[in-house]
Amino acid sequence: MPQVNQAKKEILKPFYLIGVIIVFTLVVLYLMNYFNLIPKEVYKASDFNIKTIYSKIDYNHDNIDDYSAFVIGARNDAQNHPTYKSEYYENAYPPDNIGVCTDVIWRAFKKAGYSLKDMVNEDIKNNYDDYKDYVATPDPNIDFRRVGPLKVFFSKYAQSLTTNPEEIASWQPGDIVIFRNTKHIGIISDKRNKNGITYVIHNSGQPNREEDYLLKNEITGHYRFDVSLISDEVLKPWND
Repeated sequence: MPQVNQAKKEILKPFYLIGVIIVFTLVVLYLMNYFNLIPKEVYKASDFNIKTIYSKIDYNHDNIDDYSAFVIGARNDAQNHPTYKSEYYENAYPPDNIGVCTDVIWRAFKKAGYSLKDMVNEDIKNNYDDYKDYVATPDPNIDFRRVGPLKVFFSKYAQSLTTNPEEIASWQPGDIVIFRNTKHIGIISDKRNKNGITYVIHNSGQPNREEDYLLKNEITGHYRFDVSLISDEVLKPWND
């Protein structure tokens, strides 16, 4: 009997090996698909007869409308691929090669000529009660790099839009999206998947910073920063 059992093991050994290879391959493919490392065809709004909305404002007069500038600024950060690292900086801003999800946002606004830091800090200073759920003690070096204060700021001054990703025409380049209340934030891309769902430009340390992500997390906020509807007192220009 021992010899028979040993013979069976020898016969089955190649099948075990094949099984391990198959499982390993499936896991690798799953992870590659999850992190959007498998090349996919990219679509534009026009492929779905969706009219792209452009901002009426070019705040810094660089011949690029604000919404397009938000996308360009966020994409520049994505292509720079900063290391995901959450740290406090005495001068408020992390170096270009470091960042978290909120850094994508102020860098996007910088491209359009806005200082998101100054706008958020000024509003916290003047309207602290609006922010007290997320800001125990105001700190101008970090508050604008937290999703909670950004959620309050955009809820107050930006247009609040649908959180249903299936309403594909309502999702436009340069929009801001917040996930799981205050856990994550990103900028909506001008790219779309085969179903018309927009890509998201964001940083959670993932390999691909502009990706088909919108359906992979719980959407709790969707905003459009339309300066034509915002008081000049709220707006602060970026100063190098």
